[in-house]
Amino acid sequence: MNVSVLGIDLGKNICSVVGLDATGKVVVRRRMRSETVITYKAALPACVVAMKACCGTHHMGRALVRHGHVVWLMSPEYVRPYVKAQKNDDRDAEAIAEAATRPTIRFVELKTEEQLDMQTLHRIRDQLVGDWPSLMNQIRSLLLERGHIVPQGRTKLAVRLGEMLDGDEPVLGHRIHRLVSDMRLCWTALDERIADLDTEFIDAARMDERTRRLLTIPGIGALYATALVAAIGDARIFERGRDLAAGLGLVPRQATTGGKPRLLGITKRGSRYLRKNLIQGARASLPTMSRSDTRLGAWLRGLLSRSHTNTVVVALAAKMARIVWALLRHERTYDPVAQAA
Repeated sequence: MNVSVLGIDLGKNICSVVGLDATGKVVVRRRMRSETVITYKAALPACVVAMKACCGTHHMGRALVRHGHVVWLMSPEYVRPYVKAQKNDDRDAEAIAEAATRPTIRFVELKTEEQLDMQTLHRIRDQLVGDWPSLMNQIRSLLLERGHIVPQGRTKLAVRLGEMLDGDEPVLGHRIHRLVSDMRLCWTALDERIADLDTEFIDAARMDERTRRLLTIPGIGALYATALVAAIGDARIFERGRDLAAGLGLVPRQATTGGKPRLLGITKRGSRYLRKNLIQGARASLPTMSRSDTRLGAWLRGLLSRSHTNTVVVALAAKMARIVWALLRHERTYDPVAQAA
């Protein structure tokens, strides 16, 4: 049995496996458990193993690489056009194998365990930050039900809670006082957990040479730098800086037909977390960078004179993505004069 390309459709318990020979003919079609896939592939000669980039693929991919196989991961949107007729797991595995044979398909880099660990820390911090407004709004609603209106803002809410809970005279009933006190403790624990993660990101950024290069870019701190390095890894997977900006969804969406170009808003493809961080960093650094006496500053002033500020912020975020690629690809630090073109 000569298997040239093996397509695997991963599942929580059962995986579908389809193998193609050199002519593209299906020679293997099986279903097996996830742990059996690795032992099954260990007994086969080295070949190309294709999977969709989803949860669990990087772990299995690293295990298959150790057995001498070449692992290709691809975006699910590139596999969808090759699904024939009715959709099921076997057809998905066959579509994955067929898509891997196309020379124009772009593949996702296999991430290391360190990259996945850093991305997990970022996801946890992002979830904790999202719990902030939920908890504060719940506290405000409980106080509003008792006739206590608190102005907007974290600081004002913290001061008001201190006055109500730490005062000598009770302001709230016994039950509500105890409940709001417990919610304030949860708020404090949330702040401490986020602060611990921020400290961990700062320490990780100081230890990695790549993140230290990114820290020289205005608008990029330890949080953004570690997230970018964990997501991108080897910058050589992108041919040029614009490919990274396009992968993050920061380039215009095209709707061209009949030779008439039409550019819409940004595509918003790729990681929403990375795109949000770059846009926030661009918004924070825009006032300073637009006043600088550099080519980048002159470019920003020209954009601001004819475009909305939000448009300029997104354009600057795309420019920052290109600079990130240049620093990682060529192993340099940021130079405003050399990098602003």
